Amino acid sequence: MKEWLTAQEIADARLPHIPATKRGVNDLAEREGWNADDFRSRKRAGRGGGMEYHIQLLPTLAQLAYRKTHIRVGSPAMPAAANDEAAAPAPAANLTDAARLERDARLAILRAFDVFAIGTRLNKGATRDLFVKRYNRGDLTVDQWVRDRVKAISVRTLARWRDEAKADRNRLAVDKSANRKGKDLLGTANSGLVEAFVLAWLAVNPHLSAATIRGYCEDEFGDELVSVSGEMKPMPPVRTFQHFIARLKTSEKVALTKITNPDAYRSTMKLSGTGTYRHITEPNDLWMIDASPLDALCTDGRWSIYKCVDIATRRAVITMSPTPSALDVGLLLRKAILRWGVPRGVKTDNGSDFVAKATQRLFVDLNIEPDVCDAYSPEQKGQVERAIKTFQHEVCPQLPGYVGHSVADRKAIEGRKSFADRMGADERETFQVELSAAELQAKIDDWIEYVYQEREHAGLGRRTPNAVAAERVQSIRRVDERALDVLLMPVAGKDGLRRMTKQGIRVDGFHYLSGSILAGTDVFVRLDPQDMGKIYAFSAKDGTFLDTCGCAELLDVNRADFVKARKAEYEAMVTERTREIRADVRRLQKGPSGIDRTIRNAKRKAALRAAQAAPNVVVLPPREEVHSTSGISAALDAATVQERRQQPTISPEAAKRHERLAAEMARPSNVKPLRTTETPQLRFRRALDIEAAIAAGAEVSTEDARWLGGYQAGPEYRGQRKVHDKFKGLSRL
Repeated sequence: MKEWLTAQEIADARLPHIPATKRGVNDLAEREGWNADDFRSRKRAGRGGGMEYHIQLLPTLAQLAYRKTHIRVGSPAMPAAANDEAAAPAPAANLTDAARLERDARLAILRAFDVFAIGTRLNKGATRDLFVKRYNRGDLTVDQWVRDRVKAISVRTLARWRDEAKADRNRLAVDKSANRKGKDLLGTANSGLVEAFVLAWLAVNPHLSAATIRGYCEDEFGDELVSVSGEMKPMPPVRTFQHFIARLKTSEKVALTKITNPDAYRSTMKLSGTGTYRHITEPNDLWMIDASPLDALCTDGRWSIYKCVDIATRRAVITMSPTPSALDVGLLLRKAILRWGVPRGVKTDNGSDFVAKATQRLFVDLNIEPDVCDAYSPEQKGQVERAIKTFQHEVCPQLPGYVGHSVADRKAIEGRKSFADRMGADERETFQVELSAAELQAKIDDWIEYVYQEREHAGLGRRTPNAVAAERVQSIRRVDERALDVLLMPVAGKDGLRRMTKQGIRVDGFHYLSGSILAGTDVFVRLDPQDMGKIYAFSAKDGTFLDTCGCAELLDVNRADFVKARKAEYEAMVTERTREIRADVRRLQKGPSGIDRTIRNAKRKAALRAAQAAPNVVVLPPREEVHSTSGISAALDAATVQERRQQPTISPEAAKRHERLAAEMARPSNVKPLRTTETPQLRFRRALDIEAAIAAGAEVSTEDARWLGGYQAGPEYRGQRKVHDKFKGLSRL
């Protein structure tokens, strides 16, 4: 409410005992000495100058009238009456948000009425009636949130609210939607089947409109529904379906989100289980491992990272992998075991690299208890998920090959370079890739050692991982590095099981010999990754080491080099084969195109079908009739008007000469033509002769009849016929 007013504003307010003109207000201020009051009058700071007066200078009745006019219903700054029972905040109650807002709106109206009633000389009933009329007419300034919930009031309602507020303010809290819940037709119709039907469709497609779902309900239940009382009710209109669907989406939001958007459900609604692993207090009691594509490029491609986190200490180990595999899981465990010792348990998801036989075999050999998360439940290993996110968002943006955390980030990074800079540039140039995988691995190890593990963690009571690890008291289970390397060696085939024969142990087509293993012994075989000529044989029964077996023709052959050579040999073979294919492709490109070949083949087949047709079948031209409309006639007149204007006129002598020439042309000639190729005139003459023979009833050969039919359907015949008929008509003139 504005408290400092100019003379014009006071006059415009139409207050009791105050003049209604600016001049009258200025005269009143002069008589009452308002300008001499240094505290309640001041010079106007705006353009034009003048004086401003505080409303306290006005007479009491004028002040009350002005305050009542400017009451703001719902404003938190609105003064409360001294005896206002509704002024104090309502005590907490188990109310819905809608009920709480309804209560607060009614309390705001009661407070506004108390302010309105101050100084009013009317009795209580008349004051309420005046307040209600002004509220309903919109004369009072009402906050929108109050007006949305209370459109209009009555004197009786205002009195009832006053009595309820004195007894218990929370009695004013009403949730109209909650009162209707479970009582509407759609919610109870057909013993709840309609609600279940609509809810199922929302789960299938939450974007269906209310009109569409109403049509589905008509198809499923008919035009009438059975109410809870057993009465037949007509299908509600679309508007009712809209309100019902909106209420379902609110009340069943969690269930619908889990069905329609599982990722959003896991991120925002599913219980995270914070503190689930608080009982893990000893280092190496439980590790968590996971993998993720690296948000950065290396000079040798884009790699993935494997991360291992010790739950008790939050220590971490990261290794890089070109492609996730069981071998890379083993290398991650090797690195962590050599640093921290052997863990008692490792928690992973159900990825193929974690549940592979090689990984599970390594767990058994090291006496590690595997713990696999449920499918689609990444929250069960939230610590390592959080650790990977920290690395991706803190370290990767600092790398020269950073590509962003999403497709949108990647596009934004690409957009930083001008179009000219990116023309012809490859991915390495666009993202300024500088580090190889080995160089990046060294930087990652340093960041973990000197930054991440020296940082205080809230889950460790604001201590660092290195400090927590230093406080350990139990012993560390260590493994000899050489034994660990053997356990990480690949096995022969899928399961590593072989049998010693008199030729030796057969692996990949080669035989490995041993002087201490008897023929018929079942063995478990590991392959030496550095020397293809060696394998390590273990007892298939108890796993004891038996012997190192050798293949004379492969001794001292590096397995990686051998594989590389085989790949090169294969690539050379493929290159030679593709060279031959490319030569054939070039020859094809010089010939007809594909569509030309298709059309040519179709024409060949059509000619073949025509040649195979029955020789006594004559294809006559189709029957024709002139189609004419008024529009066609008008168009024909417009097209031939110029031709009619230019039609030549000839004398009788010229007409006789034309008739004589036509007769001479019609007589048969014994002169053999010099031309061997028929001209259009000769072909037309031939057609006339055949037509005359047919008209006279003479016998016509099949070849001539077939030729005549095809010729009459062509444009040449129609043109020659037009000229012939024209001259024939002139000769009759």
